[in-house]
Amino acid sequence: MQNSKKVFFFVMKKYLKFANKFMAKILVIDDEKSIRNTLKEILEYEEHEVDAAVDGFEGLEMVEQNRYDVVLCDIKMPKMDGIEVLEKIFDITSDTPVIMISGHGNIDTAVEAIKKGAYDFIEKPLDLNRLLITIRNATDKSHLISETKVLKRKVNKMYEMVGESEPIRYVKEMIDKVAPTEARVLISGDNGTGKELVARWIHEKSYRANNPFIEVNCAAIPSELIESELFGHEKGAFTSAIKQRKGKFEQATGGTLFLDEIGDMSLSAQAKVLRALQESKISRVGSDKEIKINVRVIAATNKNLKKEIEAGNFREDLYHRLSVIFIRVPSLNERQEDIPLLADYFVSLVCEEYNLPKKTLTQEAVAELQKLKWTGNIREFRNAIERLIILCDTTITEKDIALFAQPLNR
Repeated sequence: MQNSKKVFFFVMKKYLKFANKFMAKILVIDDEKSIRNTLKEILEYEEHEVDAAVDGFEGLEMVEQNRYDVVLCDIKMPKMDGIEVLEKIFDITSDTPVIMISGHGNIDTAVEAIKKGAYDFIEKPLDLNRLLITIRNATDKSHLISETKVLKRKVNKMYEMVGESEPIRYVKEMIDKVAPTEARVLISGDNGTGKELVARWIHEKSYRANNPFIEVNCAAIPSELIESELFGHEKGAFTSAIKQRKGKFEQATGGTLFLDEIGDMSLSAQAKVLRALQESKISRVGSDKEIKINVRVIAATNKNLKKEIEAGNFREDLYHRLSVIFIRVPSLNERQEDIPLLADYFVSLVCEEYNLPKKTLTQEAVAELQKLKWTGNIREFRNAIERLIILCDTTITEKDIALFAQPLNR
């Protein structure tokens, strides 16, 4: 038995030389010293960082103190069995894949382990190929989860709503009240004020947050293509329709559809959007087949839709369908007391993007920023900060603001 075990691990060692190398931090929890040490030796040979624990109690202490990409845990152990260890690991961290191993396995044990959240269950004697593939897949999953979290933090930071002024506090309060409902929202405001940001936060704080947020810029799509973009088309519906395509309404099913600059939408497309909102059904261009949709619509515009209605450019019935809740986003000139917070936020963001040490603005520089008129609102302000970060020294002064903040106005 001992010789066969040595042969098994010798072959395993040779095979690992040719496996894809993927450095990971692994914890082995097993009361059998020979198994524990051999696994540790083999995985370290492959340049993984490996810790070993003699029982569940020691293993849990290590999980509390370290972040592991994978945990290999025996089931039959004294003091605390592996299933209990598995449950307690998930109390500490739900992201670490746990592979259960056992010499006394059966279907019921395996099913219980998987139900409790185990990544996989492998019986002893360990199958070489399966063990290697499982460890590799588990480490891939662990790193993917970590990368996703980092990316999500960056995305969330990018879409942070900065400011404590009365106008922006009112917008935040409206978002908190409206987001958990299914009410349609119409957002108004000048270009660059952050209408899309408001729409994203309504989505993120809604029950639809785990489903798609689909954006359509109605002003950027030619009028002859807007219906195809929104509702999709069948193959052959028009000259360039070489294959069937789902529209934005279908893509947003279960989530949120953000119709930006809806004041620029053609009247024919407005009629179809109105029907979609009324009946929760759409038809692709070139088809009579109706498709049921489950979409929350948020719209935004920089136009005065009441005036557009009077001019015959916008349907009044669509306006009333869209504006169950109305949110107006203030211009930056209306919330100048937020400029110090915004300046610090964008300085941090831009310096991080350029991989630079954080630069600072003097109080006088911030005061100068507050004196300027920001016709382009947050978008213009962010560009100005980026320009200052690129062109100025570590400390950004009042003189720098005069030179670079709004160079076209000099």
